Amino acid sequence: MNALFARLRSRRLTFTFTILATLSAGILIGSVMAHGVHGKESQVNSSDATPLQIPNPVTLSTAFSKIANEVGPAVVNINTESIPKANVRRRGQDNGQGQGQGNGQDNFQDFFNRFFGEPNGPGGQGGQGGQDMGPGGDDGGEGQGGGVRESLGSGFIVDPRGYIITNNHVIDKADKIFVRLATDPEGDPGRPATLIGTDKATDIAVIKIDTKNPLPTVKMGNSQSAQIGDWVLAVGSPFGLQQTVTAGIISSKNRSIEPGTSGEFQHFIQTDAAINPGNSGGPLVNMAGQVIGVNTAIYTQSAGNQGIGFAMPSNTVIDTYNQLIGPEHKVIRGSIGITFQPEQAMSSAVARVYGFKNGVIISSVQPGFPAAEAGLKPGDIITTIDGREIKNGDDLINDIAGRKPGSTAKIGYIRNGEHKTTTVTIADRAKMMAALSNGDQGSGPGGSSSSQGKLGMGVRDIPSDMASKLGLSGGVLIDSIRPGSFADELQQLRPGQVILQVNRKPVANVSQFQSIVDALKPGDDIVFMVTDPRDRSHANTYVGGTMP
Repeated sequence: MNALFARLRSRRLTFTFTILATLSAGILIGSVMAHGVHGKESQVNSSDATPLQIPNPVTLSTAFSKIANEVGPAVVNINTESIPKANVRRRGQDNGQGQGQGNGQDNFQDFFNRFFGEPNGPGGQGGQGGQDMGPGGDDGGEGQGGGVRESLGSGFIVDPRGYIITNNHVIDKADKIFVRLATDPEGDPGRPATLIGTDKATDIAVIKIDTKNPLPTVKMGNSQSAQIGDWVLAVGSPFGLQQTVTAGIISSKNRSIEPGTSGEFQHFIQTDAAINPGNSGGPLVNMAGQVIGVNTAIYTQSAGNQGIGFAMPSNTVIDTYNQLIGPEHKVIRGSIGITFQPEQAMSSAVARVYGFKNGVIISSVQPGFPAAEAGLKPGDIITTIDGREIKNGDDLINDIAGRKPGSTAKIGYIRNGEHKTTTVTIADRAKMMAALSNGDQGSGPGGSSSSQGKLGMGVRDIPSDMASKLGLSGGVLIDSIRPGSFADELQQLRPGQVILQVNRKPVANVSQFQSIVDALKPGDDIVFMVTDPRDRSHANTYVGGTMP
């Protein structure tokens, strides 16, 4: 047997040598032939060849170049430095192998994972996560070259005194911000900038640089007039290449890419103009040379442009900017304390059965807040505000959010087929969300109420008529769920469901429920047995998770 292996190895070596020898011979012959051809060059007669001449410049279509020349001087390059506070890995962050651990939304880069940034900023070279541009990965990463992470983005000047609009995620958590103008030399570190204000809901930020002379500015446009199919230009610094211009068309409008309350104010212009890392915060410009959007996010499966980019509309940007430069340097939005089911997730049959053509069905009402105080209840259909018909949920949000806290609005709604009206006082959305986050919640109608607390879920005693109808001796009704909370992340708990047991212990009322929850510690498992009164089968559902 050993002799057989030896013969096989010998034949393999001989075969390998034969291939290498043949290749070497071919290379030698090719070299000789090439040398021979090269030697004859001086013997070729080319006296009949006509020399080429550089033609006179020809003026072609100048629309794109004219706009680029007009807008370019006002587009800036933004660098930020952030001193790492701790080496903490986030959910969805790169695992060091270029594979993210994010959810199904991970193909939407930048807006969630700050994709529009320099993948390897100075001082960030060599970081394990710094190269990854795939789903779930971060754009920078801490390297071994100094411990300071630097990201890269774009922005544009809107005021000759140095006020600049960019994306919030470009400067988020930055310790230092630097701006390089189009006229600054290549390699210049940039001018220090001051943060004026940010708005995470629209991902818009305003910064300012000091200047002795007036700076060039862009012209702002009305995004409402933009139409699908219109030509647009994207200007910015993709991959750090300053003053890069790409062209495309508007592919869609009013595009939402993040579900839930976090995406309430994010309705984008979609474009196929090439947008890449570093374009973030730069302008999207129409053929009149007007800015109609701020390039914010892209959809990608390759960590690069795939023809699907998203820009925050200029009308939203202008309103946000005007509030950020105000005395309080923040955006104040109104709210009435309700949740509703998006029309995209609701069958058209619902409108037919409930007998309405326009409006919003209330899913839950936050106890102790304006809508509850005005008498609105889950199942009510809001159809008008101050006599104006409400088209859908986006229309309702925009109307209420644009109102000043403390003002009042007359709400028209339908309950059990009957048209009613009530007057609601507008609350400050930020303060209301903060109160919910802290568990500060009043008692709602129908018995004692539990604050959202550690679960992020408000409950109250099940009404006696509902208990009788369902044949239940007890239970607690889920009143509200705070977005982003533990209960929300379980995804199967919803307002209107009844909790019958917690960890196999029967729950007769809020007091029993609260005593069980209070005894839970981080790391403990919790399982809810719930039923939905709206489910005719009355089947029980078991929902569980581990306490954070």
